[in-house]
Amino acid sequence: MKFGTFYQQQMPRPWDDGVEAKNFADHIEQAVVADELGFNSVWVTEHHFLEEYSHSSAPEIFLGAVAARTKRIRLAHGIRHTPPGIKHPARIAEEIATLDVISNGRVEFGVGEGATRLELGAHHISGREKRAMSMEANEQIANMLAMSPYPGWDGEFFKMECRNVVPKPVQRPHPPMWLACTNRDTIALAGRLGLGALAFSFVDPSEASQWAEIYYDAIKSDECVPISHTVNPRLAMVSGLSIDDDRATAIRGGYHCFNFFKFALNATLMRDTVPGYTNLWADYMREQHGDEGCEMAINEALAQGDVYTGASGTVEDIRRRMRIFEEAGVDEVIFTIQGGGRTHEHICDTLRRFAGQIMPEFLARDKVRRAELDEELAPYIQAALKRKQWMKPLKRSEVPVVEGIRKNISATVSQL
Repeated sequence: MKFGTFYQQQMPRPWDDGVEAKNFADHIEQAVVADELGFNSVWVTEHHFLEEYSHSSAPEIFLGAVAARTKRIRLAHGIRHTPPGIKHPARIAEEIATLDVISNGRVEFGVGEGATRLELGAHHISGREKRAMSMEANEQIANMLAMSPYPGWDGEFFKMECRNVVPKPVQRPHPPMWLACTNRDTIALAGRLGLGALAFSFVDPSEASQWAEIYYDAIKSDECVPISHTVNPRLAMVSGLSIDDDRATAIRGGYHCFNFFKFALNATLMRDTVPGYTNLWADYMREQHGDEGCEMAINEALAQGDVYTGASGTVEDIRRRMRIFEEAGVDEVIFTIQGGGRTHEHICDTLRRFAGQIMPEFLARDKVRRAELDEELAPYIQAALKRKQWMKPLKRSEVPVVEGIRKNISATVSQL
């Protein structure tokens, strides 16, 4: 099992001058630390207009900055919004390929459709059509990355003439693709589409084996028809993380990061918002009943022991929890460690402690476990790729000529 970090660029109010600049700089530095420590990936979401919860509206730029300062860590989009109304699929393909080129083949490409009215409404995207929009775009982005030239598309939600989308990615036919999953239905959907599954539901380790079984059963089924040019049979799950020699200190250290993340996520979906004025952090603290209420909740979490789902505790607490994920068949655990006012120093210390005291035993087993799973899945993947209806490439004689502007101008002048 591998490990990664996950960023939303979360920024609770109040926002003093320079807060955003400092946070972005800290997050880049944390990715550099993770790279040096041997973490597999740094995942960055894409959201728009979600104040406090996520200021990560241009993840391709953030990951480009990380690429310039790191050597081996995977640069992961978790996820890009792909409905064409948010950004044209060709632009996403160009950005993914460019990042893959400048990072020498380190991109993971997660896709999703968005969920909040703040985002979808601003782009005039129907909630009823968003999945169909996204799926149409996802398949065509894969074709754009893999085909030279791209034959063009006349679909329900976007149209594009034949063009050769450049650059082409280092990873051929394209970077591994993932799907954001928030329930068992979308886990199964990811398997049927041959996409990696990014489980963003903070699944308790006791449930992880059920999700893994659903996912891999879908990949093995006759219903698996890849939407991309490959199958990416990987399951990643998000978890909180806070470590200390004292369990109570660890839970206190990660409490706001984990719980404000859940609160803010729910708030962006369910609560009314006044752009520029809503204060999620103040609302969260009121719901927690202030510092006194937080302390009561922490004491309750301590009484629960290993039942506490925030992956906060001693080294042995965390090790036991990671072993449950490993035994369940999870390929990667992605830690959301940024948010809720957690300091840069605390985050870096957490990464170092995990990498030094917990991660080595799991990495030692990872290659063998991965090789065994790949061997088991190989015939199913081969069968799935045979079921796919591939876009037909154009012969040289079929590629349309795009007339130059001078020729058009000359023809117009001659008619005057």
